[in-house]
Amino acid sequence: MASLFDPIQIGDIRAANRIFMSPLTRGRSTDGHVPTDIMVDYYRQRAGAGLIISEGTGISMEGLGWPNAPGLWSDEQVEAWKPVTDAVHAAGGKIVTQLWHLGRLSRHDVTGSQPLSSSATTAPARPGATDNPNVEARAMTADDIARTLDDYSRAAGNAIRAGFDGVQLHAANGYLIDQFMRDGTNHRDDDYGGSVDNRLRLLRQVVGRLIDAVGAGRTGVRFSPNGETQGCDDSNPEAVFVPAARWLAEHGVAFLELREQAPDGTFGRSDVPKLSPRIREVFPNGLVLNQDYGFADGQADLDGGVADAIAYGRPFIANPDLVERFRAGADLNEAEKRTFYTRGPEGYTDYPALDRAA
Repeated sequence: MASLFDPIQIGDIRAANRIFMSPLTRGRSTDGHVPTDIMVDYYRQRAGAGLIISEGTGISMEGLGWPNAPGLWSDEQVEAWKPVTDAVHAAGGKIVTQLWHLGRLSRHDVTGSQPLSSSATTAPARPGATDNPNVEARAMTADDIARTLDDYSRAAGNAIRAGFDGVQLHAANGYLIDQFMRDGTNHRDDDYGGSVDNRLRLLRQVVGRLIDAVGAGRTGVRFSPNGETQGCDDSNPEAVFVPAARWLAEHGVAFLELREQAPDGTFGRSDVPKLSPRIREVFPNGLVLNQDYGFADGQADLDGGVADAIAYGRPFIANPDLVERFRAGADLNEAEKRTFYTRGPEGYTDYPALDRAA
């Protein structure tokens, strides 16, 4: 029976353990979306993870629209990522980049253009916000889709140039791919709308481009299959995500990460049953589960065969040495929400490691 501390082969990537670091937006890039020196320290500190999945990284300016998030569409960005990947590898770690297109959640005040989506809809404000920065999206045309596919291809190739071990497609959390997959946001009547098969078309095309660019063994995908996220929902998620996972398995995708909400979740809640047991039936490759896990329940899902690895988010923010803390049974630092998206080292690279903890 596998332990969270055991190594695992995920496609072409050999991970030293099954405690993965989930993608975490932190906003420490430049205003021009170029990675900074402080990001080198941040990722190096967390290289003990079996696999780091980077923060969401824009495939284009058009599809990003998040202040100070990094991108991978320019040579300058590629060069700035190289010290990050070099530092992770020098520390014995592995890192893939998460390729991100926000769709209707792309901020027009950042991009200067109207956001794109499957249909002309408007995303809701974030919970607790006093106003809504989102504007109505423009339904993507055939030319928009073709351009976006090229953007994914370029970003994936750039990821390998930058030294990443692979890529993960962000197809979760109500962003572009999710907006096409779910009937709550996809109101199209062309080849990309209506039936489940049509709504999965963009997913299949993008994944095909990523496989062409980096190989199936270095390609992962992220879903958030159960419940509403950022106003994106589906009337029958099982009918969407189980066939999607089956198609990914048939095409050799190395790993699938699922962010699943629960009724008592601390970062989004849902009464919609988790789909990981059904997805496990059709996806025999690396299945990575995420959301509100501690060590014991993560190990329990490995023991039950539902997961091959567990991705931890906020615990990795506050505990750069999370793997060693789990191994020692040590207490965990608490993450400071106030500094999740601020600038500078506070709440970013200044959390104490175990040997310096009080």
